[in-house]
Amino acid sequence: MTSIRLIWGLCVVLAFVNVSSAQLLSRSAGSRLTSTNPLVSTANATPQTLIDFVESNFKADVLSVIQKPTLATKHTEESFGANPTVYKWLLDHPDRTALAWERIGVPCLPIKEKSTGVYQFRDDTSTEISWQSVGTIPDGRIWYAVGKVKPGALFPTVPVKAVAVVRHPATTQIDGKITLAPTVQLYFQTDSRAAAAVMRMAGPAAPRMAEEGAEQLLFFFSGMARYLEKHPDQMAALLSPAKKSISK
Repeated sequence: MTSIRLIWGLCVVLAFVNVSSAQLLSRSAGSRLTSTNPLVSTANATPQTLIDFVESNFKADVLSVIQKPTLATKHTEESFGANPTVYKWLLDHPDRTALAWERIGVPCLPIKEKSTGVYQFRDDTSTEISWQSVGTIPDGRIWYAVGKVKPGALFPTVPVKAVAVVRHPATTQIDGKITLAPTVQLYFQTDSRAAAAVMRMAGPAAPRMAEEGAEQLLFFFSGMARYLEKHPDQMAALLSPAKKSISK
């Protein structure tokens, strides 16, 4: 199995996504969820939109990205059997999810908890992305990310902002088993001339590259959820915190 990398922002367009084709799940297209489309509506309640679920101090930033994205994409996974509680835990602990991949022998870009609830990854190309949950929706999360990406040796670093809307509706089958069908909607925004130049060079391939990034993001969590569903006896060992080194 090749490297599992969590790709944020325009990394999905400006960098290679290291996933073998066998790991990519089948794709299904869907309409974009905008800030003005109803997200929740009941007979006795006013319909709520995506932005209604965003924390007040992030509303302006999130709205700016989803209303004027440089690129937007969506991916829905095929349904699979998994424990919804475990899947939610993985979403809320990406650093431990990355560590779990490492523990089963899959190289993974290190993810660190920069501060409480704020996660970060960086690589040796000067790419550095931080993200956090800024809202909880029915069966899902809203993430907001900021950072910079290094498109290549001949390009300067590119500032990026991103919003990811991850939903994971659970369905109980006739036999009692629970299945999940996660969906992610990604919105990327940058005003960098370097990013615009790279996207022009990518041409029609840019949306597909973005979709592959969305697939990769979902697989990062769902792949581990599936593994734990098949190997529940390994859950405690795989999800435990990293041991702190003792300095002498």
